[in-house]
Amino acid sequence: MPLPPSSAERTRMHVRSVQLEGYKRVDGHWDIEARLTDVKDHDYPLSSKTIVRGDAVHDMWVRVTIDHKMNVVDAVACTDAMPYEGSCDGIHPAYSKLVGLNLFHGFRKAVKELFGSTRGCSHITELVMFLPTAALQTFASDVRDNEDSEHKPYQLDKCHALDSHSDAVRRYYPRWYRSLKTG
Repeated sequence: MPLPPSSAERTRMHVRSVQLEGYKRVDGHWDIEARLTDVKDHDYPLSSKTIVRGDAVHDMWVRVTIDHKMNVVDAVACTDAMPYEGSCDGIHPAYSKLVGLNLFHGFRKAVKELFGSTRGCSHITELVMFLPTAALQTFASDVRDNEDSEHKPYQLDKCHALDSHSDAVRRYYPRWYRSLKTG
């Protein structure tokens, strides 16, 4: 269901697009690639230059390579379009600090500590925050979501719908359903 129409006439000024892609590699690792682009619907004058309508203000990429336990084993960032050439693109090597982090254990907190404020590019750092859920969706393509095993399915207790006490878990994952005891 789409959003309802706006209650006021309006003019679009900006489009941000975020694209994430997950790849299974032949070496047993996984690549998660993310791209962020910002485009204006008008000429956009900045102190450094004027960005022509339709050209990217930002076009930034990040790729992490992860193992089957969601540990980052390689990371790279690059920028194809930026407002301050020679400055914005100088931070790319810092993103190699993602290596060694685990996407599911303390990742977002560590990213904020490593790249918050002026320690990183705000746009690339924002993009990096999408990586855990993109990795989860990538792995989901390779694992049956209701496979009966000794381990609780990875997606349970990660969102409202799949809370261990929910009707959805009771219906689709009965082994892992936990009723709320009232008393």
